[in-house]
Amino acid sequence: MSRAIAVLRPGPGNGATAATIEARGRIAIRMPLFAVRPVAWEVPDSKSFDALILTSANAMRHGGSGLSALRPLPVHAVGEATAEAARQAGFHVVHVGAEGAESLVAQAEAAGIRHALHLAGRERTLEPGRIVAQVITVYASEPCPPQDAPRLAGSVALVQSARAGARLGEVVDGAGLARAGIALVAVSARAAQAAGTGWERVVVPDDVRSEALIEAAIALAD
Repeated sequence: MSRAIAVLRPGPGNGATAATIEARGRIAIRMPLFAVRPVAWEVPDSKSFDALILTSANAMRHGGSGLSALRPLPVHAVGEATAEAARQAGFHVVHVGAEGAESLVAQAEAAGIRHALHLAGRERTLEPGRIVAQVITVYASEPCPPQDAPRLAGSVALVQSARAGARLGEVVDGAGLARAGIALVAVSARAAQAAGTGWERVVVPDDVRSEALIEAAIALAD
């Protein structure tokens, strides 16, 4: 019997990922470890920048009305989900990266970008430096109590951020579950490291797109 796959990301991405897993005939455990909320922010002059860097669709979902003033900026995004959220918000996406934030910055720099604006969460991996001229917090992810944590036993867990990795370790240990019975598919080496040791197996796909993570999780679940 196929193992259940635990989806830990916040909504609405949690439901979308779980639905994709279920459409493949597998069991998805919907267990968001964080809830995302908007943060008040001041909109800068778009003329001070030559691009907008996005690493999460949450920046578009929670950025509010201030986003409209930044639409002249071309978008460099990590992942197709982030890119699609930007398109739906009226932005022009010029590049979609599949290897994480640092790789995206390097690719944008190679394309000639010199003064990029990054709209981000309160906890993030990119800070000002190199071509990133300014980082503005537009949303925050707050830990929320896990629902029915014992269901994680024997599952394959999708770890899509370093914070999720650390939080998963806390939840599993707090519930008295054996880490050795849970396998992880992590979005990056950093996310895997944050989860700590003792897991049955940890897989870090080369591709950070949600589809690639799901494929890796299904391979472990079967």
